Amino acid sequence: MDDSFVGHLETLRATLLKCLKVLAVGMVPLFFTSSFVLEFLCQQISSLVGGKLYYFQPLEVFLLEFKITCLLDLVVFSPYMAYQFWKFILPALYEKERRFISSMVGVSTCLFLLGVLFALGICFPMVVKFSAAFETPWLTPVLGISNVIHMALTLAIATGLMFQFPVVTYGIVKSGLVEYTTLKHFRPYVVIGVLLLAALFTPPDVVSQLLLAAPAYGLFEVGLLFSKKSVSKTDA
Repeated sequence: MDDSFVGHLETLRATLLKCLKVLAVGMVPLFFTSSFVLEFLCQQISSLVGGKLYYFQPLEVFLLEFKITCLLDLVVFSPYMAYQFWKFILPALYEKERRFISSMVGVSTCLFLLGVLFALGICFPMVVKFSAAFETPWLTPVLGISNVIHMALTLAIATGLMFQFPVVTYGIVKSGLVEYTTLKHFRPYVVIGVLLLAALFTPPDVVSQLLLAAPAYGLFEVGLLFSKKSVSKTDA
């Protein structure tokens, strides 16, 4: 086997181990933080619906805190992991490619965090309010904590991923994989794809799906706009 290939595998292994180590170390302090995050979410939900949340299994709250810890771990240390993988691929790139990917890593991280904040600060409260509107004198909601928090975490991750549309759009045009004019004519298919992804990643209700799909498509248009400017500069 080629020595250079073995060397790349060893470097990749070391990079993965660094990421796993920092995630493992970060789990400890973030686990104690997760209880405060869970308490904050419960308070916000209770204020929206005017009632308490309930848990139905002995370890249900503990498992929720563990899941929140995993999400916080990924969010907090995502810049570090992106930096480590960036260092791994750096030697194989030209200077122009290095500058491009370096800027994309920073933008991608910011967009993911922005997506999480958008989901928890805007989308999630609107979904909870919409759900509470169905209450009648004969119909009272009993909200289980697992279902509600799972919905919040799923919505946060899905929105963070969908907020990567500008980076993906700009990247595939800038790299030459797809031409700007071709991508522009694919708008109807992108709309269908966004709606399908929103239906896949969000709880089964129209409100949360539209709340995710609308800004995701808007971000696709933003990426398309920057791609157009990039193509114009290249042609000039």
